[in-house]
Amino acid sequence: MAAATDTQIIQFWDNPTSGSNCSPRFPGPAVMQKSLRSAEHARLIELLVAARQKAGIRQHALARKLARPQSFIAKYEGGERRIDIVEFIAIAQALGVDPVKLFREVLSAKARGPAPKQPTR
Repeated sequence: MAAATDTQIIQFWDNPTSGSNCSPRFPGPAVMQKSLRSAEHARLIELLVAARQKAGIRQHALARKLARPQSFIAKYEGGERRIDIVEFIAIAQALGVDPVKLFREVLSAKARGPAPKQPTR
């Protein structure tokens, strides 16, 4: 009889039910904001544009190196498009920049505070 009682009080941690005293392991979607147009995204773009300009590479030439259309570069530099980590690495390498060092700059820029706002179009 004790075994039957023990199975009745098992908590379902991964799928809590309403009114239970357990909580989900991971925060809900409200914790993470969309990154497009955020201050962090603006800092990332600012650093990528600065790296491209420092390398003396125009958007069209970078696009050719990446085998992408020039509009790809224009859209992420203009804040209209996000880039994923694989694209970030490819862009950094095409610019002749160490992706790890560039990413560290992104993180250190985040620690310094908000970047100036990009003008909205």
